[in-house]
Amino acid sequence: MTTSFKEFAELCRKVKNTSRRTEKTAIIAEFLRKLTPTEAEIAARLLVGRIFPEYSELTLDVGFSMIRNALANISPQALLFEEPVTIEEVYQILTKIAEAKGENSRRRKERLLTSLLSRLSEAEREYLIRSIFGEVRIGASEGLILEAIAKAVNTKLDTVRRAYMFLGDLGDVARIALEGGEEALSRVTLTLFRPVKPMLAEMSYSIREVLREFGNIAAFEYKYDGVRVQIHKKKDLIRIFTRRLSEITQSLPDIIELVRRNVNADEVVLDGEVIGFKDGKPIRFQDLVKRVRRIRDVWKLIGKIPLELRLFDILYLNGKVLVDEPYERRWKLLESVVKDKNMLAKRIVTGSVEEAERFFEESISEGHEGLMAKCLKSKYTPGTRGKNWFKIKPADTIDVVIVAAEWGHGRRRGWLSDYYLAVRDENTGEYLVVGKTFKGLTDDEFREMTKKLLELKIAEEGYVVKVIPKIVVEVAYSEIQQSPKYKSGLALRFARIVRIRYDKSPEDITTLGELKKRYEMQFRYKAKVF
Repeated sequence: MTTSFKEFAELCRKVKNTSRRTEKTAIIAEFLRKLTPTEAEIAARLLVGRIFPEYSELTLDVGFSMIRNALANISPQALLFEEPVTIEEVYQILTKIAEAKGENSRRRKERLLTSLLSRLSEAEREYLIRSIFGEVRIGASEGLILEAIAKAVNTKLDTVRRAYMFLGDLGDVARIALEGGEEALSRVTLTLFRPVKPMLAEMSYSIREVLREFGNIAAFEYKYDGVRVQIHKKKDLIRIFTRRLSEITQSLPDIIELVRRNVNADEVVLDGEVIGFKDGKPIRFQDLVKRVRRIRDVWKLIGKIPLELRLFDILYLNGKVLVDEPYERRWKLLESVVKDKNMLAKRIVTGSVEEAERFFEESISEGHEGLMAKCLKSKYTPGTRGKNWFKIKPADTIDVVIVAAEWGHGRRRGWLSDYYLAVRDENTGEYLVVGKTFKGLTDDEFREMTKKLLELKIAEEGYVVKVIPKIVVEVAYSEIQQSPKYKSGLALRFARIVRIRYDKSPEDITTLGELKKRYEMQFRYKAKVF
């Protein structure tokens, strides 16, 4: 028996109307149990505002104006004789919209969208449109969906989380769970040419505290201002993926050649960063991204922007998954397969604060970002940010997503140039504003940002354009303050955009919990009055 999209919309309403996490989990679990594996795959993604898996190349490219036109073209009598639309039908039509390319593609997309929306009730349209724009706003985070999947098939949450660690997609986890339960989930592991999300690091402000956390010894690596890459190799077949799981093999023939010549392994998965140099100095991240994202005429840029590779981890070697091996063991294996040691991240292992601080200053003086500190016993946990890796940087910066922008005036007239910056509430999945800024971008970047934001527009009220939360920026600030103005309760003082992070997705940004920790950390050195 198929499940209608009306039932999915009713689920969203129920989940939204309860604030208790246990109730939300139980409601979603009960719904998932009734679905086919394919329906569960679709529903799990839609609940967190995602249509396709992150590794998919498909994108809807549907903005506010297209939605508005589609709604305007719907006849009031459209629903009178229509059969209920199923979850699978909705997904099939959305896939056709994403696949529409070339001449007249916008018209074809709009026609398909109008046809779909005309068959849905107002409540169904509301939740579909919210999913399309990436904000369902029912308080269902990725973590909550994983709990619901575990409850739906009566399996251990740790088993579900581990499967998600390797798959990186809620839909795939839900489908496998309903197909084969705990047994099928426990068989999920890292496989060649299926990228996993990279392990992430927490921020630290003190080398001394990091060493204390790690038992007075740690590995310190240069933190490069590069593009994170995951390299999969099987004999002569080499493919490269970004931290967002997109494939960029075509853009990096020079890196492919470096790996082919210098990595001595039949089958391997490597973690590292691609960096660029000019006159012996690292190039700006913005310039590096243009080179890495280039598809056409790549060879013309190879001489102009030569790239290098710095490897710092190994996840798989000749049939053996290494993520559960300690970092120290993984590093030795990495050293053993890489011929050119200059391709390894510059690194020391020490328990000396003074030695680590000198190494930090050396990294900064060479134009890099600082250091990564890693626990020698740490496992590699894909997609997880924890206390086994720390990043140590000289300036306070966080990653935020732009959720709205204001039209500029004066010299910035005609540009969307005052940006609303949001962090992610890890409990609800909602994006919460923590400040605004118009500082940090060049005129060319303002023009490019305006174009991209207008493509993501979902509403316009006066001078404010609301957008799909998609563009991530790294922001520097002088202080975090309490703020009754914002729902988040916090605001960034003197926020300034350091760079646009096209390599990061909204799931990668700073969470509200992390920002609250940073707020409290300020009072180690300052007095707290209120």
